[in-house]
Amino acid sequence: MKICINIFLFFIVLSFSRISLAIPNSFADLVEKLSPAVVSIASTTILPDKNPQDQVPQFPEGSPFDEFFKDYFDRDQRRSPSQRPITGLGSGFIIDSSGIIVTNNHVIEGASEITVILSDQKEFSAELLGRDPKADIAVLKIDPKNIELTSVNWGDSDKIRVGDWTIAIGNPLNLGGTVTAGILSAIARDIGSGPYVKFLQTDASINRGNSGGPLFDVDGLVIGINTAIISQTGGSIGLGFAIPSNSAKKIVQQLIEFGRTKRGWLGVQIQPVSKDFAESLGLSNQKGAFVSNVNPQGPSKEAGIESGDVILKFNDIEITKMSDLPRVVAESDVGSIAKVELWRKNKIESLGITIKDTDNNKGVIVVKIDDQNSNLLVGDIITEINREKVSNLNSFEKLINKIIKTGRASVLFKVSRDNESIWLSYKFINN
Repeated sequence: MKICINIFLFFIVLSFSRISLAIPNSFADLVEKLSPAVVSIASTTILPDKNPQDQVPQFPEGSPFDEFFKDYFDRDQRRSPSQRPITGLGSGFIIDSSGIIVTNNHVIEGASEITVILSDQKEFSAELLGRDPKADIAVLKIDPKNIELTSVNWGDSDKIRVGDWTIAIGNPLNLGGTVTAGILSAIARDIGSGPYVKFLQTDASINRGNSGGPLFDVDGLVIGINTAIISQTGGSIGLGFAIPSNSAKKIVQQLIEFGRTKRGWLGVQIQPVSKDFAESLGLSNQKGAFVSNVNPQGPSKEAGIESGDVILKFNDIEITKMSDLPRVVAESDVGSIAKVELWRKNKIESLGITIKDTDNNKGVIVVKIDDQNSNLLVGDIITEINREKVSNLNSFEKLINKIIKTGRASVLFKVSRDNESIWLSYKFINN
């Protein structure tokens, strides 16, 4: 019995020692290194006062009160300016020692003057390089002159996991550099603040003034931009939200280069896949985005997407719900080729090429290739599919649908290229 107790106690001690290894004794060294890169931001907005004449009580013309109140409000107008400054406070962080600073758009929106205050209280006037209201991100620039600035680096927000440590540094309630720590509570949170961002959730204490400040991992890398809290009191209750670094850094780079954000555009109107829609279309679940309309001038029309299709994947990213699609499309490079998997007429199709009729009804011409793995070339003329002749778009579609029904994963094209005939295999998705 005694031996068993000793062994049991040994395992308890060993277990607790392993847990303690995962909990840092202190963040002091890390904070000391990172804090100089975190700044406070004061934005001044000039708001016009109401016209005092609009507040003058109305009396009948010639009334003694009419003259009295006009004189009173005229004197009052001379005493007070017609405009009044409003100062907003927030946070930001330096990402380049040349003076590039990232913050939230709502911290500086509408500001006529922006002042950046370093951790040592040195102040600089800031220039707005660009802002993206839809993602709530802004980029500022200061001239550090001979001062050597400390900057921080972006981390990979796709690699972090729920339960990982997070550290927030910022300027809550104008108190100056304040450090809080907690764990990552959730990822990909939709808090209804726009279609382009899914937020990280942390229980590190975040309050008003933390907006625009960095959320770090334990390696000192920026994994998010602290942006919002949910609170019934206005103070922190452990529900803080940050824009993931992988969403932010691409937007930041575009704001630096172009002063604005360039987003991918699909050219479709979408709506959720309801239970009734899924049953009607033969879908096994309610995943995807239902295409309700296609812009005739958009890339989707040219690629062959139709009204009534359900987009299931975009560049191999699953569209779990409708709101996923705008975000993944927006994060795609403008002008890039995207692979779209969709549900149409009780089958999954992958659109890889765009074709049109020839002038002589002898095949179809390839005018666009979306499948990067295709060995077709733009300008190729497809004259046969699996040894059957193709005369036009109609015959091409009939032959393809016929082959799809067999369950085959590829077809054989006879192609006319540079006045020579060659045979090429082409894979497509059919489930």
